[in-house]
Amino acid sequence: MKLIKTEDAVGSVLCHDITQIIPGVTKDAVFRKGHVVREEDIPVLLSVGKENLYVWEKQEGMLHENDAADILRQVCQGKFMKASDVKEGKIELTAECDGLLKIDREKLDAANAMGQMVLASRHGNFPVRKGDKIVGMRVVPLVIEQEKMDRVKEICGDEPIFRLLPFGKMKAGIVTTGNEVYHGRIQDQFTPVVREKLQESGVDVMGDTLCSDDPGMVTSSIQSWIDKGADMVVCTGGMSVDPDDRTPLAIRNVADEVITYGAPVLPGAMFMLAYAKDVPVMGLPGCVMYSKRTIFDLVLPRIVAGERLCREDFSVMGEGGLCLNCEVCTFPNCGFGK
Repeated sequence: MKLIKTEDAVGSVLCHDITQIIPGVTKDAVFRKGHVVREEDIPVLLSVGKENLYVWEKQEGMLHENDAADILRQVCQGKFMKASDVKEGKIELTAECDGLLKIDREKLDAANAMGQMVLASRHGNFPVRKGDKIVGMRVVPLVIEQEKMDRVKEICGDEPIFRLLPFGKMKAGIVTTGNEVYHGRIQDQFTPVVREKLQESGVDVMGDTLCSDDPGMVTSSIQSWIDKGADMVVCTGGMSVDPDDRTPLAIRNVADEVITYGAPVLPGAMFMLAYAKDVPVMGLPGCVMYSKRTIFDLVLPRIVAGERLCREDFSVMGEGGLCLNCEVCTFPNCGFGK
């Protein structure tokens, strides 16, 4: 810092807050630390008794917080994100479209572990809507070493820490299984729930096919929807280990790759995901029909964003995989799936 006369401070950066006190009206900072003094600020500063100011003295190898924040923006900002103006050394990124937020957690942790810098974000692998805040960033001190910011850029490389995958427009076919429904013994209550969830995610439901528990019939129905141009096929019912539940077999028959049958998520342990070439085929356990939120709510947004899931995507779901079935559901503003 250096001390200068207020009249000579135009273009200088304040090193501390300047408080204005008007009895009965206000007691607040009229200028914040980091503010760049303008010509029109001089009368205001003098009016609050500041004839001298401590301002930042630029030094070789040191960066002001605003410049450092912009470097953090560079390593964070992916496509479809809008950066705010820097304010008091802080920048925020917001979504410019609806999509799925992806975070390189290794880079994020490495940047925060360096100290003197802060990257605070929402959770990854969850949907964000246009205008939603994604991350806020800043450095802690007013000035920071250029070397440290260069190190952050080196750690993060060419790919940004945050990416936004826009939701695509997808078409889905539904295959509803179960002898009890097929033969009219009970009313199908599963398909309407699945339709609603698909439509909530912007998926166009092409239609639904009702099948018995015969795996050949289910396989044929799945393949039929794929042949008609479905971007995904969702199968309901017949997903348990009961000997009469043959939907997993039917899905295996049509699939080129089975990603998982079972997931460390409750509700949703008997979930299945496979791919017939590039078409995801999902087997939904019965809990999707009656539970407010299940594994389907965690997986569907990722499918709609065009992400191809792998086995490891499911093995890490255990922590946060327990839904507490709260009386008032606040998902996704809760711990489920995180």
